[in-house]
Amino acid sequence: PDTAKEKPQRGKVLAVGPGPRDEDGSFIKMDIEVDDEVIFSKYGGTEIKLGTDEILILRESDVLAKVVGDRVAA
Repeated sequence: PDTAKEKPQRGKVLAVGPGPRDEDGSFIKMDIEVDDEVIFSKYGGTEIKLGTDEILILRESDVLAKVVGDRVAA
């Protein structure tokens, strides 16, 4: 289908949560940090309007890769 031809999106991480909890209840550090550039599926996440800005909220699992320098780290 045509949707399979659509390219993933890129964006800059503005904020991150504490991450998921392990079985002991401790937070597991996420691999994504503020200011990282990431690649994500076009249909991933939830769009919200914050003031005049449109923000996309993603789960860590929606992120396909992180851009590191001039390369992509999956």
